[in-house]
Amino acid sequence: MRFTTGKPEFDLTYDDVFMSPTRSSVRSRMDVDLSSTDGLGLSTPLVVANMTAISGRRMAETVARRGAVSIIPQDLSLQAAGTAIERVKRAHTVFDSPIHVTPDTIVADALPLIPKRAHGVAVVLEGRRPVGLVSAADAAGVDRFVPVHEVMTTDLTLVPSDSTAGEVFETLTDSRRKIAIAVDEAGDLVGVLTTKGAMRSAIYSPSVDGAGRLRIGAAVGISGEAADRARALLAAGADVLVMDTAHGHQDRMLETLVAVRAVRDEHARSGGVRVPLVGGNVVTAEGTLDLIEAGADIVKVGVGPGAMCTTRMQTGVGRPQFSAVLDCAAAAADVGKAIWADGGVRHPRDVALALAAGAGAVMIGSWFAGTHESTGTLMHDADGRAYKESFGMASARAVRARTQQQTFFERARAGLFEEGISSSRMYLDPARPGVEDLMDFITSGVRSSCTYAGARTLSDFHARATIGVQSRSGYEEGRPLHSSW
Repeated sequence: MRFTTGKPEFDLTYDDVFMSPTRSSVRSRMDVDLSSTDGLGLSTPLVVANMTAISGRRMAETVARRGAVSIIPQDLSLQAAGTAIERVKRAHTVFDSPIHVTPDTIVADALPLIPKRAHGVAVVLEGRRPVGLVSAADAAGVDRFVPVHEVMTTDLTLVPSDSTAGEVFETLTDSRRKIAIAVDEAGDLVGVLTTKGAMRSAIYSPSVDGAGRLRIGAAVGISGEAADRARALLAAGADVLVMDTAHGHQDRMLETLVAVRAVRDEHARSGGVRVPLVGGNVVTAEGTLDLIEAGADIVKVGVGPGAMCTTRMQTGVGRPQFSAVLDCAAAAADVGKAIWADGGVRHPRDVALALAAGAGAVMIGSWFAGTHESTGTLMHDADGRAYKESFGMASARAVRARTQQQTFFERARAGLFEEGISSSRMYLDPARPGVEDLMDFITSGVRSSCTYAGARTLSDFHARATIGVQSRSGYEEGRPLHSSW
């Protein structure tokens, strides 16, 4: 990557820069290979942040089908984390795992479950055999204590579980249906697939481990129990471990990386997979190299750019994200390692600019909070707009959850020192209410960015990108107008 007029002496955010088009021989955005350059080989270079309000089992399996990976947070108990990993590993790589209820489930209990999946239905099961579908529209206007078998749709489109995505698409198109239910030879539920899901299956390659199962990562704190937690997560099948704290360039993080690296290596020697270790967060080349020396394969870069983070306003500490990514990526590349750009992305352009600066992949948090697949409960404001609550991982709310084993006094004292928002409404975009919709939005933008740079891979994109510095009015000029001026 190069600057059009030389690298400035001041640091830059994503808003401060733009990319100039260059001569290109790339004929189509679909000619671009978006495989991550972080060593994980993700077919989509996106990572879901390890935030309690965002990353759970549903999010993890959904993004993994589309080539990305999600990191479950360190606040989960080992039992809950193990269950999440196990269920993602059992999930089908093509068919979605639907919400399911029994015929006797009452409408009041079914309705809150339906929005947890973007396809908007729950499968009604007798045992494991699908007998109906129920949507919010089916239950509209009926008594909340009515069992779903009285309102469900029984005219189902069933397909064999070995059907290809193309075959399912043709079946749905011919029957003018929106969703197909895949069943095995015994007639038991395997999963569901919509027409849009079938199309996506032809565009994205799932992120899978060596056994062909969906991948999922897990976060580990830097407490004295980090090595034990890492050992348990590896035994459960985690595909990447993230050592996570707000200030990653500290002795405790370095000591934890050394300890967890020893656990990882022991796991690999005993026949397990050698999983990548991620450490962070830092914003300097020095911090990046120190974490790599301690054992990090990937370094997480970003202090203060996240939507839920108040660190910069409270402490003055942090760094504009584009410059942090640029310098840390260069330092990591010099020693054969990579970084994740963590935070500060609010538009597809920001993801493209992070990759142009050399990030191996881009971690997204709050942007994905306002989706059906995030962990929060779907709520509505006074105007009927759907939203989910999000909160920062250094907020008082997160600290209370993380310190449950401490005394009430210790928890209360820790909660005084928060550096994050404890409650924020993340509204669902009516045009893109699911995380897959946002992934389509992001990847289409990044693919187009690569064609403007004449790049067929992300390595080429970083090598060829030409970046300029713009004024605030230059940034505003590029924003679309949704109504006349």
